Amino acid sequence: MDIQGTVVLITGASAGIGLATARRFAQAGAKLALTARTAHLLERLAEELRAQGVEAITIPADLRDAAQVREAVVETVRHFGRLDILINNAGQAAAGTVANLSLDDFHQIIELNVYAPVIAIQAAVPVMRAQGGGIIMNVSSMVSKMRIPALGAYAATKAALNMLSDTARGELAEDNIRVISIFPRLTATDFGKHSLGNRDMHQHQRTSTPVPTDTAEHVAERIFKAAVEEPDEMYME
Repeated sequence: MDIQGTVVLITGASAGIGLATARRFAQAGAKLALTARTAHLLERLAEELRAQGVEAITIPADLRDAAQVREAVVETVRHFGRLDILINNAGQAAAGTVANLSLDDFHQIIELNVYAPVIAIQAAVPVMRAQGGGIIMNVSSMVSKMRIPALGAYAATKAALNMLSDTARGELAEDNIRVISIFPRLTATDFGKHSLGNRDMHQHQRTSTPVPTDTAEHVAERIFKAAVEEPDEMYME
């Protein structure tokens, strides 16, 4: 897809991969709808982009709330008149072995990592169908293809997202809606600091599981490349 002039909704846009992705799409001339829980960080980013001549709006939202997820899509379309690219980036991890994992933590990350993308897709699809197509990108994780002790719950949410993406890709193909899965590796962001669960286990994972580390900007570049080239899946290189 030619990104110039497209309308892009990015969840989790206030920091990390989402922040870098917003900046990358802005460089290419996209119009941006930015959503996350932290309103002042979103507005800071929007002000930065507006100073560069980019049209950007902020939609503060707790994406664990289904109504707020739907409203993010509605507000994007209300403001811009369309939605070309939905990037389901917001996510959170939870640490704990299967035997001792907090079920409350597990429930929270299921709501954010699985339910929120599905709700956003359901809200976006009618819009994309009406306008003749679009792109949905779901940010997964390489953890979904690995068996790392104490990260089973997080991996399970991303594995679920993978299967939902694979299925939706086939279901929406006739509507000219492309569904793309993005697979970051370990990324140099504050993602781990916001994880739920046993912090000792998070430290154990950082020290005992060697995984290539990418910058948020590198991941954003791969997401941008996926939007342009429209593969089924995009991995880091």
